[in-house]
Amino acid sequence: MTAQVTVGLDGSDESLAAARWAATQAVLREVPLRLVHVEEWPSLPDVPMAYARTLAHDEQTERLMREETDRARKTHPDLEVITEHAHGRAAEELTAAANEADLTVLGSRGLGGVRGFLVGSVSLAVVGAARQPVVLVRGEDSRTAPEGGIVVGVDVYHPCEALLAFSFAEAARRNTPLQFLHSWTLPASYGHAAIMDPGIGEEMDHHLVGRLDDLLEPWRKRYAGVEAEAEAVVGSPAYQLVEASQTAQLVIVGRRSRKAPLGPHLGHAAHAVIHHSPAPVAVVPLT
Repeated sequence: MTAQVTVGLDGSDESLAAARWAATQAVLREVPLRLVHVEEWPSLPDVPMAYARTLAHDEQTERLMREETDRARKTHPDLEVITEHAHGRAAEELTAAANEADLTVLGSRGLGGVRGFLVGSVSLAVVGAARQPVVLVRGEDSRTAPEGGIVVGVDVYHPCEALLAFSFAEAARRNTPLQFLHSWTLPASYGHAAIMDPGIGEEMDHHLVGRLDDLLEPWRKRYAGVEAEAEAVVGSPAYQLVEASQTAQLVIVGRRSRKAPLGPHLGHAAHAVIHHSPAPVAVVPLT
């Protein structure tokens, strides 16, 4: 793994927003920014015009990389910028690039045509397969400066050390507070007992916050300057995280390795946040 922040570029608004967000992250980490463009190969068999189109596309790509390099260096004069051109299947090339970087940033969508590689399916494929954290960024954010800090979805019943490590490190770099959320619902077996005795829910809430605090305690000691709030909320994780994302600077979720017949698998909550959060979403692979 190389100490760098990698971003995929295809010229779409989403990928340009990703490049600018990634440049800031590279500065915070004090590592180089790596701009990667993937040319899908093999291309369509439209042989008569293939050569002319390739030349035009190469010129367009060079201009794109040059403009984004200049923009990054102008905004961050001390930032080292590396450019790379790759040929192959976009998802495979970007996943390989992501596995070599501290952090990879992609647009949530791309051009959607033959030349635009960062379509939703490719971004999701990279997020689902990469061994390092990947952030998806939307093309534009109509919100004013977000009021909240970093929102983190946590499942207290499963190991999540990688998620906690990434979250606290991000908050420390940004000097931003953390809000850890564990969502829950009472088991169906409780039936009408929960209606008759609201204290049952309060007891469960207190218990879950205690478990979450136990998870956070060593990290709070390690990052004494980071404000970290633990909260247990009633409802589906997907809904609660999407709601919290509306005012967040960044949303962080974990992804567990699963063997799925059709390839990498993302949980329902991660899918929902990726598709509906106005804030960038970081997906951290877990064991």
